[in-house]
Amino acid sequence: MSFDLVFFGGTGDLTWRKLMPALFQAFRHGKLPAGGRILAVARDERTDEEYRQFIRERFSEVDSSKRPSDEEFDQFAALLHYRRMDLSQPTDYAGLKQWLDDRGADTAVLYLATSPHLFPAICEQLGAAGLNHDKVRVVLEKPLGHDLASAKEINRVVRSVFTEQQAFRIDHYLGKPSVQNLMALRFANALFEPLWRRESIANIQITLAESLGVGTRGDFYDRTGALRDMIQNHALQLLTMIAMEPPSTNDADAIRDEKLKVLKSLKPFTAESVTRDVVRGQYRAGNVDGKSVPGYLEEVKVPADSRCETFVALRTEVQNWRWAGVPFYLRTGKRLGARDAQIVVNFRPVPHPIFPSAGHANKLVIKLQPEDGLELHLLAAKGAGQGDALSPVRLDLDFDKAFPTDRVGAYERLLLDAIAGRLNLFVRSDEQEQAWRWVEPILDAWENSGSDLKTYAAGSWGPAAASALVARDGNAWAEEQ
Repeated sequence: MSFDLVFFGGTGDLTWRKLMPALFQAFRHGKLPAGGRILAVARDERTDEEYRQFIRERFSEVDSSKRPSDEEFDQFAALLHYRRMDLSQPTDYAGLKQWLDDRGADTAVLYLATSPHLFPAICEQLGAAGLNHDKVRVVLEKPLGHDLASAKEINRVVRSVFTEQQAFRIDHYLGKPSVQNLMALRFANALFEPLWRRESIANIQITLAESLGVGTRGDFYDRTGALRDMIQNHALQLLTMIAMEPPSTNDADAIRDEKLKVLKSLKPFTAESVTRDVVRGQYRAGNVDGKSVPGYLEEVKVPADSRCETFVALRTEVQNWRWAGVPFYLRTGKRLGARDAQIVVNFRPVPHPIFPSAGHANKLVIKLQPEDGLELHLLAAKGAGQGDALSPVRLDLDFDKAFPTDRVGAYERLLLDAIAGRLNLFVRSDEQEQAWRWVEPILDAWENSGSDLKTYAAGSWGPAAASALVARDGNAWAEEQ
């Protein structure tokens, strides 16, 4: 299948830091379809060769395992092209259409790796130029909007130009192998599904923790914050994958229908419940990996009086028959104790313990990063001479070891899916709008009440109030258990 993949924002950080390395890995693994061209468009004047040299230099800044040899890069670079475009000029879109039409590839994927506020104008220009025919797909990078109203407006414009089947709203967490294996774990094996309900599960925790601060992105981050940056999209998408009912088929819309039902079943927030069930924090100076680091207010391009949250922890419930009464805890933050993304499913204790001090050790840990795998925590007898004593043991499945030659990164998987037209791991517009609808009362409460902003030391696991939030139900975060 021949394809043309066009990156709007072709010289931006996202393109060279994430997308180009992912495409190179697909090329290296032999998974990129033959007959492809990759076109970067931006405002600068460059030749194809100058752009190829730009990408070659940027590869020195990515993880060493993802860097090509000189020979590999030369082969990959033959796919790369560059075109100058002023995104406000209709004639430039007409020129792009001519460039694409000259070859007439089977598929044209237009990836908008630009600021989201440009999405409506770009889509309108694409439509006016006739770049919305049935061979065209458009990929929209997050964050899509700043609130519900802006998200709805972006989606309105996108839908006026492209059909829903042509719009690929990307959330790279859905491309992570562990998230894909979560679907397989639940719906391809009979082991866990009978236990996947309120009678067996005590609580579910989703943690998306970063040890890094905001770096040089202080101005962007201060307009966004942790709730918009991580909870509204990544964390809620993971929650829907955990809590959804079995879809009737593996078809994209069947899956997304069930995810939407979960979002609509989330317990809505009020001003009172935001105060009770949501903790917001901001990191101050501390120690990370043995190094002193500044607080958020001392970071580059951050206002000295900023009240932007760099940490959010919240408690919610899915109000349906399967999950009634089961607390879901979501947590994300910058400058936390480790880079760690995981989902922890804590099972209920046995109804009548017959072993002394057996404890509560049954849990399933779905590891998203930095490792990628599953851990099942059980209790087992220690052996002869130990009486009735039990000890926690762990069954550990490392997907990288189990499938050493078949693993692909999140962006690699999603780019290949966009080229192939597979929508299963992309977000539908009604899902996205419902997620904004659910978080908006939190944003409103913070704006209207000046809700308490806790501070926490960099290198810790967030404000003490986050531990108290979970302890109120008699539970504890995974690292405290």
